[in-house]
Amino acid sequence: MQDEQKVENIVDTIGLFCPEPVFRLRKALDKVKVGGRIKLLTDDPAAEEDVKRLLSRRGDRIVDYEIEGTVLKFTIMKVK
Repeated sequence: MQDEQKVENIVDTIGLFCPEPVFRLRKALDKVKVGGRIKLLTDDPAAEEDVKRLLSRRGDRIVDYEIEGTVLKFTIMKVK
C-alpha cells in the first residue's frame, strides 16, 4: 500500500457467511472517523461482491485487497 496508514480495527469474519461479514464491516465503519481504516478478513466467497456493493452505497473505498489461500483481506478507508 502506497500511503501506509495504521489500521484502526480488524474485523475477523473467517468462518462466517453472508450477510454477517458485511454487517460487521458496516458496524465497524460506523465507529471510525473519516479517513480511518479497517481491515476485513473473510473466507466467504460472496464477500467480494457484497463488500463492493456496500462501499459503493456508502461512498467508502478499498485501499488494499489481497487473497491468501481462501482468505480475502480488504483494507477499507472511510471516506464519508
